[in-house]
Amino acid sequence: MTQNTAAQSARPSAANAGAKRFATLTFQREIAAPVSVLWAAWTNPTARAVWAAPTPAVTVEFLEAETRVGGREVSLCKVDGQPDMRAECGWLELQPEQCSVNYEVISCEGVTQSAALVTARVSGSGDHSRLEVTVQLSSLGEDMEAGYRQGFGAGLDNLAGVAERTMILEKTIRAPRSAVWGAWVNNEALPQWWGPEGFSCRTQRIDLRSGGEWLFDMIGPDGTVFPNHHLYLEVRPQDRIAYSLLSGENGPKHAEAWASFEEIDGATKVTLGMVFSTAAEFQEAKDFGAVELGLETLGKLERFVATS
Repeated sequence: MTQNTAAQSARPSAANAGAKRFATLTFQREIAAPVSVLWAAWTNPTARAVWAAPTPAVTVEFLEAETRVGGREVSLCKVDGQPDMRAECGWLELQPEQCSVNYEVISCEGVTQSAALVTARVSGSGDHSRLEVTVQLSSLGEDMEAGYRQGFGAGLDNLAGVAERTMILEKTIRAPRSAVWGAWVNNEALPQWWGPEGFSCRTQRIDLRSGGEWLFDMIGPDGTVFPNHHLYLEVRPQDRIAYSLLSGENGPKHAEAWASFEEIDGATKVTLGMVFSTAAEFQEAKDFGAVELGLETLGKLERFVATS
């Protein structure tokens, strides 16, 4: 949640001593992205890591991230020369594409600074959506209201930019999650189905685990070679995969991406998400046909699983 940005701006200050300790804050943003995309940007750990830091001077390190009711997110907000701020977010309610409720606790050097209840509501239609956030804040050590206003403001500005360059692809495959997951994380299987119709993969190195990589070329029907390098940040069995997508070996980062797997009545809903590094890259990919080509890739996955 945006507690990472609030944590940076809410560092205790003696000047705030004696100020009021309770506040209700509200924030709204109009965002040029569908509700489904905004929801993913708001809740998915990979997307959240992209927009968490309020400024380039701040580094946010995620120690734990599990977006489900009862799950939590723990992160450290780091600034040179200052003690780390620890932010813990616990998910209390998740109504997909509608509403989320979470608690958050911010502490510094083992001392709790604030506790808050955060309610987010998502609405909209077509390619436009709206996010409304209410923060019920209790400052425990120092008054944190000004910091929260600044931190959430910066965070929601970042979120809007991320949502507007995020691409979400979904497909429900009539197969158990274990079978779909196995096709995705098997070193020999993945290159067989990855890529749109008519494309093939030429692998140089592959190691599908957290901290691993896949260095490969995608070869188009006309022989055009597209160098790719995937760096795997997290591989959570039968749940999700998070990776950075680079253009060639250790090349420029093209996107932060994830794949998630949800079992529904014996079938598996696969969601493939990508936060492109810039709005220009997002538009270029969209114009190139990335949505259609990505859905073709998931179609090949479905056929591979069906025949395995």
